[in-house]
Amino acid sequence: MTPSTDTSGGGPVQQSAHSSAETGVPEARTGGVPRVPPQPRAQDVDRERGVAAEVTRGEHTHSEQPIPRPRLVQRASVRGQILDALRTALVAGELTPGEVYSAPALGERFGVSATPVREAMQQLALEGAVEVVPNRGFRVVERGARELAELAEVRALIEIPVMLRLARTVPAERWTALRPLAEATLRAASSGCRATYAESDRTFHRALFALSGNAQLVQIADDLHRRAQWPLVGGPSSRGHADLLADATQHTALLEALIAGDLDVVRALVGGHFAGAS
Repeated sequence: MTPSTDTSGGGPVQQSAHSSAETGVPEARTGGVPRVPPQPRAQDVDRERGVAAEVTRGEHTHSEQPIPRPRLVQRASVRGQILDALRTALVAGELTPGEVYSAPALGERFGVSATPVREAMQQLALEGAVEVVPNRGFRVVERGARELAELAEVRALIEIPVMLRLARTVPAERWTALRPLAEATLRAASSGCRATYAESDRTFHRALFALSGNAQLVQIADDLHRRAQWPLVGGPSSRGHADLLADATQHTALLEALIAGDLDVVRALVGGHFAGAS
């Protein structure tokens, strides 16, 4: 122990370092009174606890940058646009059955990176339009007349009973409200563009089945309809301008039969619609 001089005019003051019996940490004593380390204020403790809770919940703190959500939305939007563009190119015959297309090449064509193209192609693979070729890209599936006939049969098994039930239960004014969609298919068919007509055709059919109130039915019917529109081997489509106009005219006739509640005509038109598609 070393004495020190009290400059305030008093006697010597003894200073020594004692170990705390509880913590083992040396305590500094001045004038025999132990120094108490500064204690955090209540608001500081609450702030620290709040930060810890945010970290535990996965929330960002003031020192972190928030997630750039607009970029994520933009990426999803680009992927959706590329998916629509690829579906259009597929129906229009711009993507040839049996050919392999790489994501970088298609990305250059659409003016985007390969990533959204690859993601869109993977969705098309799930739908059965293309198949993955490792280290090369995606091959457009080759389809024949037999597959198209099988799709027409499945659609008939599902859609004819539904249409007959709806013809008995849906009031005429609700069918009348669908006239603009039927007229839109006529305009699309007149354009001669297969991709434009394909989208208008599916829009009309989705509106018909939406009246059932069964979302699963609408989704399944639309998926089957989309598959039926894919090109066959040997050409983008066997259906020409006249075929598209005939198909669209059946939409108008079907709608009029539904408005009139004529079940026999509805049955004949829906059955003939699928026969023509095959």
